[in-house]
Amino acid sequence: MVAHVLRLRLALLIGALRGARPLRTALALAATVAVTVVVCVAVLGLGSAPAPTARAVIVLGSAATLIAFLVAPMLTGAVDQLDPRRFAPFGVDERRMPWILALAALLSIPSAALLAVAVCVAVVAIGAGVPWPVAFMVSLLSAFLIALVARIGMALSAILLPERRSRELTVLFTIPVIVVAFPVAVYFASLRWDGHVPPAVTTATEVVGSTPLAAPYGFLFALSAGDTAGAWISGIVFAATVLGLLALWAFLVRHMLTSTERPVAAKERSGLGWFSLLPANAFGGVAARSLVYWLRDRRYVVNILVVPIAGILTVFPLLVAGVPLHIAALVPVPIMALFFGWLPHNDVAYDSTAVWIHIASGLRGIPDRLGRLVPISLIAIPVLAVATSITLAVVDDWHLMMPLIGVAAALFLSGLGMSSLSSVLAPYAVSRPGDSPFQQPQRSSSYSAYGPALAFVGALLLSAPTLWLFVLTIVEGDQHAGATFWVGVFTGVLVLIGGVVLGGRIFERSGERLMEFAETT
Repeated sequence: MVAHVLRLRLALLIGALRGARPLRTALALAATVAVTVVVCVAVLGLGSAPAPTARAVIVLGSAATLIAFLVAPMLTGAVDQLDPRRFAPFGVDERRMPWILALAALLSIPSAALLAVAVCVAVVAIGAGVPWPVAFMVSLLSAFLIALVARIGMALSAILLPERRSRELTVLFTIPVIVVAFPVAVYFASLRWDGHVPPAVTTATEVVGSTPLAAPYGFLFALSAGDTAGAWISGIVFAATVLGLLALWAFLVRHMLTSTERPVAAKERSGLGWFSLLPANAFGGVAARSLVYWLRDRRYVVNILVVPIAGILTVFPLLVAGVPLHIAALVPVPIMALFFGWLPHNDVAYDSTAVWIHIASGLRGIPDRLGRLVPISLIAIPVLAVATSITLAVVDDWHLMMPLIGVAAALFLSGLGMSSLSSVLAPYAVSRPGDSPFQQPQRSSSYSAYGPALAFVGALLLSAPTLWLFVLTIVEGDQHAGATFWVGVFTGVLVLIGGVVLGGRIFERSGERLMEFAETT
């Protein structure tokens, strides 16, 4: 059975290389080989670096690699060629199958790259004083664990997620990665090494090296440094990780072989997009329709693109006026948060006559208000996360992270709350679907005067306490950092809830007025 599965794995690998497009396959293989060579050369170059530097780079890099191999199958929805359910009709032994498939996982191009890098790490560890049998055994086991983690990720993806991954679901998975991974990467990249490992990186290395993410290499470099206690901790975690992952893999394989296969999700193949992904209720329907509009209608796209540009452009006049860079760089994030929250202030008007669907179906106000806020939230949150990270790297003061998040939360959430109120209280005419985003119709009512101002100025005034605390944090120090964060979050959430509830009540009572507005503009 072992030899049969290994031959099958090798045949599938060769067939995949032959069946794919030759040019694409050649480019992908060449890119993989090039990246592997570059990484191996870089790792071998750590042999001449100070031991703390080599330890930090290898331990943190190992943790990032393990997370990437776990998350990648869920993000990409890759089809598993060795899905255990494919072997169920052949009457396989449920007790032997997990170990056979785990061994077959090593016959792949990514696994070959992992093994090559693991050998280079073993060479560096040997140079640091680790006995060569221990270095090679631990490094190869680490590569095997990462390959096994990829198998576990594929199994979880096959069990929990739709077989045919939609682009919309991939977007939802990618957003948390951007929000979390990008700030972390920017933070570490912004640290000044100056020939030695920064204290923050040393602490992160020690913590990560004693967790399942990088326990193997944490054990090796604790051993080379003579850290007996750290070596024991990492070694015990390493052994527990090996046993735990093998037990989890055995459970997943047995579950997939013995449970009834989940029916193919026909909705994923019907082309419903966001409607098949979001909840089948009023909120999900409004959110899906809004997402379709926001991502396809050029009027929305232009508004979205203008916000980051406007935030960045505010820096240049401040610099010309003599404002220091570390102060001017703090301005774009609040500006972008305010404008992102303000964008939905006229969302009913952008619906044009489509608003009759909501009114004719007797839709409640709160699902309508909340559903319309989903698109801008999915767009603004990752953009603000990236912008905040870049800002903190430019000003070189990560102590301002919590205050800056508090200010952004206050302005963005307050803007959403005021927009939820303004879009039904005072809509005004905009360019119709299909027209140029820069074409503005005549506005005969006073709504066009106080509608946008209500949302914009209201959000700004309600966020004034948070802005004041943020200024005090910059001037006086970090003693106001916690207060700025919590006041900002509390203010934003409170205004958002109030705006959604009040806007929902107005929506329910103003159906006739909104329909008249849509028909006459």
